[in-house]
Amino acid sequence: MNILPDFRTLRPATLAEAVTALASEGAQAIGGGTDLLPNLRRGLGQPEVLVDLTSIGNLSGISVAADGTLRIGAGATLEAVVEDAGIRAGWPAIAQAAELVAGPTHRSAATLGGNLCQDTRCVFYNQSEWWRSGNGYCLKYEGDKCHVVVKSDRCYATYHGDVAPALMVLNAEAEIVGPAGKRMLPLAGLFREDGSKHLALDKGEVLAAVVVPPAKGWSVAYVKVRIRDAIDFPLAGIAVALKRDGDAITGLRVAITGTNSAPLMVGTEALVGGGWTDATAEVLTQAVRKTSNVLKTTVAGVKYRRRVLLAVSRRLVDDLWNGK
Repeated sequence: MNILPDFRTLRPATLAEAVTALASEGAQAIGGGTDLLPNLRRGLGQPEVLVDLTSIGNLSGISVAADGTLRIGAGATLEAVVEDAGIRAGWPAIAQAAELVAGPTHRSAATLGGNLCQDTRCVFYNQSEWWRSGNGYCLKYEGDKCHVVVKSDRCYATYHGDVAPALMVLNAEAEIVGPAGKRMLPLAGLFREDGSKHLALDKGEVLAAVVVPPAKGWSVAYVKVRIRDAIDFPLAGIAVALKRDGDAITGLRVAITGTNSAPLMVGTEALVGGGWTDATAEVLTQAVRKTSNVLKTTVAGVKYRRRVLLAVSRRLVDDLWNGK
C-alpha cells in the first residue's frame, strides 16, 4: 500500500520567506508536485516540511524585456509556457519542448522549475518500497551499491527533462535565489553528472527564473523519441540551435537528454565555419556518441537507444539546415 509520509506544508507568500523555510533541515520545495508526490508515495524521500511555492505571485510571470530578453518564472506552468504568444513567436523551441512533456493534465499543474529540477530516474530506484528493500536499496537512496554499474562510486540514474536541452542551446541562464542572495549561472551549470546529486543548488537555494537572450538568426528545435506519443519520458531527446550563413555553419549548439545523469551540451566547436556535409554529420554523430552514456531501460536496449539518438541528431540538423 502506498502511503504519503507525514509532513507539514508551508505556503510562503514571498521568495524571501521561501528561502528561509528551505534553509531549515528536512525542508523540500514543491510546485505542481507531478514528480515529487509520486516519488513520496513510493517511499522515495522523507521530508519534514514541504514548501509550496505556488502562492508566490511573482514566481509565475512570463515577460519580454525591452532588449528582447525573455524571462520565465520558475512557477509558470508548462501549459502557460506552451500557450504564451511571446515564447511561441520568439523562442518556439521552448514551447515545442514543453508541449512534449507528459500529458495535458500534467502540464496544467507542472511548473517550469519543477520540470528542470525533476529527480533522476532508474529501474532500481523508481520502484515500491518492498521491491527496493528486497534488492538492498541502491546508491541513490538508502543503499551503498549502484545496481546499474556495479562497483561504481557514483549514481547512474538518468535525467529525463525535455525543456532543459532546449533552453541550454538557447544560452539560457538560471536565476537562483538563496540565503546568500541572487546568483546567475548558465543553465547547463544547474546540473551535475551524478544521479544522486544532480542539481547544483546549495541548502536553501531555489530556482527563481530562467532568462533567455533573443534568438534572432538561430534556427532551433527539440526532438523527443519515446514509445508512446504521450506521457512517456524520452528514450532520447536532442535540441539543436543552428546559425547558417550561405553554405557555412556560423553557430551550432547541441544538447542531449534522457541518456545521462544530466542534460549535457555536445562539443561542436570543430563544426563551426564549415558546411553541413556527410563528413560533418559523421563528426557530429561521433561527438554525440562520445557525450552520451546510454543505458538499458525496461522498454529498450542500449543499441537501439544509441542508434536512435545518433540518427535523430543528424536528421534534426538536416531539417534545420534545409529550413524545415
